[in-house]
Amino acid sequence: MFRLAYCDYIIDCIKVLLQSVSDRRPERLVESVGGVEWDLHPVEGYMLSTRKALTVWDSNGKAYVVSVEEAPALDREVCTQSLEEVST
Repeated sequence: MFRLAYCDYIIDCIKVLLQSVSDRRPERLVESVGGVEWDLHPVEGYMLSTRKALTVWDSNGKAYVVSVEEAPALDREVCTQSLEEVST
């Protein structure tokens, strides 16, 4: 069965949340949030996967990468089937 992937939506939610936390907290531990990076072919530019990533910098200038990607092996249907096979 084909299932839609929501990597775009999830990474956008994370970005909005990190930006709002950065703006509201007086200690400003999150200094800035970069743009969404797509997993594209380096030369031809076509999409390699649905993976999306953000670079986030803290108040000390340390960088972090937050990524969202599909994990089909962890889908509820797959995990439930695996647990049922083990219990029988």
